[in-house]
Amino acid sequence: MATFSNTDTGDKPSGPYYNKNIDNDATLKEKVEGLTKFVSSCKFGMMTTRDASSGKLVSRCMAVAGKEGGDIDLTFTTNTESHKTDELKADSHTNISFCDSSGQWASVAGQVSIETDRDIVKKYYTPALKAWLGDLGDGKHDGSANDPRIGVLKVKTGSVTYAINSKTAIGRVAEVAKGTITGEPAGVQKLREINEKEIQQWRSTASKV
Repeated sequence: MATFSNTDTGDKPSGPYYNKNIDNDATLKEKVEGLTKFVSSCKFGMMTTRDASSGKLVSRCMAVAGKEGGDIDLTFTTNTESHKTDELKADSHTNISFCDSSGQWASVAGQVSIETDRDIVKKYYTPALKAWLGDLGDGKHDGSANDPRIGVLKVKTGSVTYAINSKTAIGRVAEVAKGTITGEPAGVQKLREINEKEIQQWRSTASKV
């Protein structure tokens, strides 16, 4: 496999921040609950899709409508007539990214299914959607739960990486200041990874509850 390298650090880690902040002690339950809490606090994420005609990656802000699979899978409502559904139909792979003003972040990689069943739509429907779709005045496309333009995007998560703060704001500033002086990488976050095997394990456990 081809790799990119611009220097040789010998036997020393080239990315010491990762080694300093990776949280290998968290249980799967702690990792999923930490992710769920952070995503819920953000509410909005950037959904990345690939434009089939140009191959370019594009991102859109999306509001999380709900969670499934023990809260590991995300759902979003959408206008089925938008470009993103065309893009997801051609390539179902996506990444949902979240970030807040304190530097906490999450990256969720997965695949999307486009659901148009009215029972599924009604489960996640909110009257606020009417403000985005509008009422076309034809008695059909009115922004209600029965509007055929409204669908649900279900993201089946494949892997997750996220980072939440492990110190207070003052503590993070002090840690960065110390690192600036000493060259020691700053330990300011809990960097957590959830792989595909763990996600499958979590879904299996959640389905039995």
